[in-house]
Amino acid sequence: MKILIILLLLIIAGATDAFSQVAVIAHRAVQADTLTQSQLLDYFTGDIKSWADKTPVVVLDLKGQSEIKDSFYKRLGITSSRIKSIWLKKLLLGEGDAPEALKSEDDVVKRVASTPGAIGYVSRSKVNSEVKILRIVEKEKL
Repeated sequence: MKILIILLLLIIAGATDAFSQVAVIAHRAVQADTLTQSQLLDYFTGDIKSWADKTPVVVLDLKGQSEIKDSFYKRLGITSSRIKSIWLKKLLLGEGDAPEALKSEDDVVKRVASTPGAIGYVSRSKVNSEVKILRIVEKEKL
């Protein structure tokens, strides 16, 4: 009985860990296998506009405020509102369009899987074999 309880606790702990991680995902054809925190910030602020093979970067974001969105940007060292103002400035200066913001993490996974050059972020638990993971970041523990 003790072994069963221990196994159950380990399974629950593993599931909790999957929900406490944010996965940065990309289209499977993206040639990068990993990105640094600095590179991620450059992609998500629009400072890097194409991948090494010249494929345009398509940044996908989540609509509104959410724990996953706030956690992701906090881990990049920036707030989601600051990112929004950076993209607004780029838009006004004609330096690029803001990322498309999707309603759900499932929508982000589907769009990344179907869009060459796409990059986005979702809970680790939402990732499937249709996308590749470029980086896992831990959510802040409150």
